[in-house]
Amino acid sequence: MFDIVLQLNKIKKSFGATEVLRGIDLSVERSEFVTLLGPSGCGKTTTLRIIGGLTDVDEGQVILNGEDVTALPPNKRNVNTVFQNYALFPHMNVEANVGYGMKIRGKKKSEIAERVEKMLALVQLEGYGKRRPEELSGGQRQRVAIARALVLSPDVLLLDEPLGALDLKLRREMQSELKSIQKSTGIAFVYITHDQDEALAMSDRIAVMQDGHFVEIGTPDEVYSNPKTRFVAEFIGFSNFLPVKNENGKTVFGGQIIPDAKGEPSETLFIRPENVRFGRNAEEGFALNGRLCERNYVGGVMRTSIELKGGIKIVSSRIDDVELCPGDSVFVSWRPENAGFIR
Repeated sequence: MFDIVLQLNKIKKSFGATEVLRGIDLSVERSEFVTLLGPSGCGKTTTLRIIGGLTDVDEGQVILNGEDVTALPPNKRNVNTVFQNYALFPHMNVEANVGYGMKIRGKKKSEIAERVEKMLALVQLEGYGKRRPEELSGGQRQRVAIARALVLSPDVLLLDEPLGALDLKLRREMQSELKSIQKSTGIAFVYITHDQDEALAMSDRIAVMQDGHFVEIGTPDEVYSNPKTRFVAEFIGFSNFLPVKNENGKTVFGGQIIPDAKGEPSETLFIRPENVRFGRNAEEGFALNGRLCERNYVGGVMRTSIELKGGIKIVSSRIDDVELCPGDSVFVSWRPENAGFIR
């Protein structure tokens, strides 16, 4: 049996006439990294604030460690939050910032000092205890905020786009560090982002939000490789969609039979660009002929656009050495297991 540390049951929330959350359900296991992913305005931050007790619910329950905490204020819930703006006390040094929560809880100085030292080591800031926030880089201030949030050993750590203010290189470094910190502490992380790559890289599970509810919850591989809805397929990464028909049990595009795909047959076939192959000769089971339109080198792969029958374009993103030029006739194919039907 899984150890559930956080559970949201049928949470609803409206602000005036605007319904922000429409009865969402979510369970988070202890030691799990769960990311809430979705476009701006979908309800991610409201969900996080409800978990932390900063926003009341209209309906539903928040269960923490088996206890209904829906009506409890933030200081009565064993959760902490890391914000994008760090929210460090500028007049305190790093040690004082990290140990602040323990101090207001009346912990002994020796206990605070020991715990703070442990947290600074965890976030790789040994020797920085006497520095003030203005003496730190953005990444270092973020580490201090994380250490301060972890010092009281919360059951759940909430992270509201904590890496959004960092440059790309530092952001990628911090993604790896955050994941390492989460695994070493064994604390459940609930993380907010609108960055699909970030969610895929860090999460154990991703909860994709749209218009106030979760449209899909699954592992990174599940939501990327086998999305259940077109919204998820479009929001996470780039996707190709082909209008197909089912004729006598066969999948047909442009009058040509193509191999079966995963899922229940529908009018749309879904293939990721990295799974699309092409060449001068047709592969067994395929006769999809097209015209190469454009080739661009993008981040280590060649992105190729090919126009199929009816003006439908399909994109391939692969490392290849095919010597083809715009205007050339090509045949397109993919492994059947890499394509799926989508609604």
